[in-house]
Amino acid sequence: MTHLHTKEDIIRIVKEEDIEFIRLQFTDIFGMLKNVAITASQIEKAVNNQCMFDGSSIDGFVRIDESDQYLYPDLKSFRVFPWRPGHGKVARLICDVYNTDGTPFVGDPRGVLKRVIQKAKDMGFDTFNVGPEAEFFLFQTDDEGKPTTKTNDEAGYFDLGPLDHGESTRREICMALEQMDFEIEASHHECAEGQHEIDFKYAEALHAADNIMTFKLAVKTLAQKNGLHATFMPKPIFGVAGSGMHTNMSLFRNGKNAFYDPNDARGLSKEAYSFIAGLLHHVKGMAAITNPLVNSYKRLVPGYEAPCYLAWSASNRSALIRIPASRGQSTRVELRSPDPSCNPYLAFAVCLAAGLDGIEKGMTPPDEITENIYAMDDATRKAHGIEGLPGSLEEAIHALEADQLIMDALGEHVAANYIEGKWKEWEEYRTRVSSWEREKYIINY
Repeated sequence: MTHLHTKEDIIRIVKEEDIEFIRLQFTDIFGMLKNVAITASQIEKAVNNQCMFDGSSIDGFVRIDESDQYLYPDLKSFRVFPWRPGHGKVARLICDVYNTDGTPFVGDPRGVLKRVIQKAKDMGFDTFNVGPEAEFFLFQTDDEGKPTTKTNDEAGYFDLGPLDHGESTRREICMALEQMDFEIEASHHECAEGQHEIDFKYAEALHAADNIMTFKLAVKTLAQKNGLHATFMPKPIFGVAGSGMHTNMSLFRNGKNAFYDPNDARGLSKEAYSFIAGLLHHVKGMAAITNPLVNSYKRLVPGYEAPCYLAWSASNRSALIRIPASRGQSTRVELRSPDPSCNPYLAFAVCLAAGLDGIEKGMTPPDEITENIYAMDDATRKAHGIEGLPGSLEEAIHALEADQLIMDALGEHVAANYIEGKWKEWEEYRTRVSSWEREKYIINY
C-alpha cells in the first residue's frame, strides 16, 4: 500500500475500499492504547482535526471540568487492519491529543517524545533512530479463554518446527505487520519456552514508538484469534528468562551517523561516548519509565540475560549498554534494560534526553567492562565502581523523583500523574498478601 499523505487520499480510500470503521488511536501515560472508533461517514471530520473525546475518562489525562480534547490524526499513519474481514474493513489513524484552544495537550506521551526530538534538532541532529527488539510470551488459554502459564512448547532459542507451537502464530503476525508496511528483519523463538521475538527495521523515534504500539496490538489480536494469549509482562514465570525490549539508538547529523568515527579504536565518536555516559548517568532515574511495573524488577536479576548493573561494553552481554558490532551508518548504542511493558513514547523520550544531556555536558563514560559482571562478587564490582539498577519499583520511583532532567523531559503534568499512578501500584503490591507468603508462613507460623 502506498503511503497516503493527503486528507483527500484517505477520504477516497475509505470510500473505495469499503472501510466501515476508523479507529482514532492514542496512548495514555501508562502506555495503554486507547481508541475512539468512528464510522466512515465521519472520516472528513476526523482528518480535519474535528473529532473530540472526553479526556477525563482517560487515566492521568485531565479533570472532569476540562474534559473536552481533540484528536489530530497523523495522516501518514493511516493503515487498514489486515486481520479484519474483507467485508466492513477497519482502518486506523494514530493521533496527537490537543486542547480545545488548538495547543498540544501536555499530557500526551507522543507530545513528550516530540518535544525531546525537537531539542535534538536544535542541537544539530536531524534524526534519532530507534530499533526496538520486543520479546513476548504466547500462553495457552483455559476453557473460559483465560490465560494460563502453559506454553505447549518445548523449544529453545532459535528452535524451529514441531517443537515451536507458536511458530504459525508468529508467522501470521509477521505477515500482518508486513501488510501494514513493517519491514520485518528477524523472527525467532527466544530462550524460554513460549517466548518469541520479532525484530522490525529501525525507524525515526516517533515512528518507532508508533510501531511498538501497533506491534503489541497485532501480537495480542492474532494470538487471541488462534486461541493463545500473548503477554508483554516482563517476567511471567519464575525461574525462566523474562521479556526485554532491547533498544538500539543512533543519532544522525546531515544524513551521517553521528556515533561513528573511523579514527577511534572502537569506531565510536565523541558524541557516542557522551551519549553512553548520559544514559549511564540517568539510567536509574529512567528506570520507572523503562521498567514501569512491580514485575519489571523480577526480570532485572542476575542470571537471566537481563542487565542489572551499570556498565557498558562493545561486546559483553552482561553489560547494561552494549555496542553491536556493525559500524559506519549502522553504528548504534543498545540499552538492554527496558522491557516491553513500558510506554515507548516516554521510554524513547527519556533515553534521548539522557543521551543529549551527556552530549551537552561532554560527559565521558567509565571504562568499558569486558568481564562477565554477574560472575564478579560485590567487592570486585565495587572496585570497578559498578552500581546496580533500582531493585524495586519503589526505589525506581524515588530515583525518578530525584532526577530533575528526566522529570523535565516528561514535563510537570506527565511526571506528576505518572508518579501518582505508580505509587498507587506500589502501595497495592506492598499491602497485598501473596501466594508466596501463604506457602511460606501459613503452616510454620
